[in-house]
This record gives sequence, C-alpha cells and structure tokens, in this order.
Amino acid sequence: MTETIARRHLIMPPTARGMIVGLFGGSFNPPHAGHALVAEIALRRLNLDQLWWMVTPGNPLKDRGNLAPLSERMRLSERLVHDPAVKVTAFEKTLGTSYTAKTLAFVKARNPHVHFIWIMGADNLKGFHRWQNWRAIAETFPIAVIDRPGSTLSYLSSKMARTYGHARIDEDDAGSLWKHRAPAWTFIHGPRSALSSTALRAERGGG
Repeated sequence: MTETIARRHLIMPPTARGMIVGLFGGSFNPPHAGHALVAEIALRRLNLDQLWWMVTPGNPLKDRGNLAPLSERMRLSERLVHDPAVKVTAFEKTLGTSYTAKTLAFVKARNPHVHFIWIMGADNLKGFHRWQNWRAIAETFPIAVIDRPGSTLSYLSSKMARTYGHARIDEDDAGSLWKHRAPAWTFIHGPRSALSSTALRAERGGG
C-alpha cells in the first residue's frame, strides 16, 4: 500500500536571501515533546528565522523494522509544532537518499544565500562520527548541539568534540554561530525533557 504525503510536505520550504535557518532532522519515530523542546531552544538561542523539522524516510543506523509510516510521523510532528517559524517537511523523500550528508549538500546547493545551522540533540553526538561523511557535514555547516538528559557530558567524550575541539564556540555566543565559518559548533544547555523515542516505542510494544 502506497502512503500519501501532502505535496506541500515534499517541497523544500521557501527561503529568502540572508535568512538564518536551522536544520533539525531525524526519523522522529515517534516525535515527542523532547524534540519540540530542542526546536524551541534552537529557535530562541540561535536567532533563527526558520527551523526545518525534517522527517526522514529512514535512518540507516537504526532498525527500520520498527519504523512507523512517514505520513504518521509527519502528522504527529505537526501536532507538536505551534510556532509558524518551524516548518515540518519530508522533502528528503523526493531525493532518494536517507543519508544526511547528501541531503545537506543538496540543501546548500539549492540555497546558496541562506545561512544554515545543523541542529542535533546531545544524545546523537556520541555516534555522530558513524554517520556517512560526518566530517563533510561538520566542515560545511555550523552545528548546534542541544542538551539532552544523560548526554550533557557527551560533548567531552565524543569523537566529533575531540576532533573539532578547536572550533567550539561558547554558548553565550550561540546567537552569532551562523556568522562563523565551518567547522564551528556550540553546546547549548537548557531545559531538558526525559522523553525518548526509543522508550516510547518500548512502551507501545514497538521495540
């Protein structure tokens, strides 16, 4: 059975020259209040004009057997979003890739006059070096890592943090991160939600 995704969700959100746009991608399986909190903190602390909540078709590093349909993950994500500056999108589905590096290269090529920041929860930082072409991502986009429960110290031990320790920006200067040429990254502390997609799937019997 072929699922239906609204056309507006399959088109990259429009931008204007000089915009500061945060890119927040993941499988969101399922999306939860912790994701919404990361988006809220990023919008405020990074002085973003927009945040793209990019729901991916799948995650190559995770078990796709328990992956909910993309249309369902889109619907649940939109229910969590209340700020019009957050754009829930599934345009990655039209690209035919599930690798973040390829998606981001395409986004940058299509929007050369936009300032993009890659956003991730601290829980993803530990395994960031396992992503395909992770160095290319770090050397193309400024990165904002948002604190998550149990992951506060991950920026000290992760390979990404060790490799690019020289490029870390103080979080007090997070609002100007977009001005820094990659590699540049910051770790932002703030309110944290203990929710996780893995725990929610387990509660629902989805593994």
